[in-house]
Amino acid sequence: MPTTDPATGRPLPDSAIQRVLFVSTGVHVYQIPPLTSTRGFTASQWTSPTQPTAQQIFTSRLRIIETSLASKIKADIVLEDANTGDLFAAAPYTSVAVVQQASDSSRFFAIRVQGEGGMKATLGIGFEDRSPAFDFGIALGDVRKVLGMDNAAKSSGPVRVGGASTAKLEAQPIQDFSLKDGEKIHIQVGSKGRRAAPTTNAVNGGDDAALFSIAPPPPPAAGPDSGSTTLAKATQDGKSAQELGFDDGEFGEFQ
Repeated sequence: MPTTDPATGRPLPDSAIQRVLFVSTGVHVYQIPPLTSTRGFTASQWTSPTQPTAQQIFTSRLRIIETSLASKIKADIVLEDANTGDLFAAAPYTSVAVVQQASDSSRFFAIRVQGEGGMKATLGIGFEDRSPAFDFGIALGDVRKVLGMDNAAKSSGPVRVGGASTAKLEAQPIQDFSLKDGEKIHIQVGSKGRRAAPTTNAVNGGDDAALFSIAPPPPPAAGPDSGSTTLAKATQDGKSAQELGFDDGEFGEFQ
């Protein structure tokens, strides 16, 4: 049996090698309206029981076929008649945007098919069970690895975060603010009740400014030895304490 191109049905050279990566039957195909929201495709609107926005047009067999020709590898998502094998539509898997999962269901997808002459259209597909839908996603992930789509997405350019690219963020040096051994942090809490710092004039104004800015000290208070000093001075003048009117302590007020 000659090898044919899954997307066009044209024969391929004998050196071409093909392998089927995924196959599932009973896949429902819908004619869906164009995407009008940034939220993505919503499968609940396609199959709404009251006001459906999509029309089921076909029930097909879906296959993912990998084709190796010389040094080139490509993959195609093929929708075929399950009974006759006739090609209904094909979607060359050239980028991640070719297949988009519905935002509200893991069983529904939107695929961008391509016909002869390069004409493109978006169709909806729905699996009856979650298991084949999950396997479909796994197979597409393997295809992306083989074709290098994941690496191309990473190297396509820096992602902008908050107005700056990640390349600029990575180029900035990382500063270490951790405390080293022996280092301490001094924290000054509150400044209420502290005397304001002297002004420049008070500091640099000379001795006269310093005299006016600092009040003179109060006179010293009379100490406990002041009486003894007076007594000693009186005694030195030749008069006794009794003559001066001092008590000798016999009848003092502390007895």
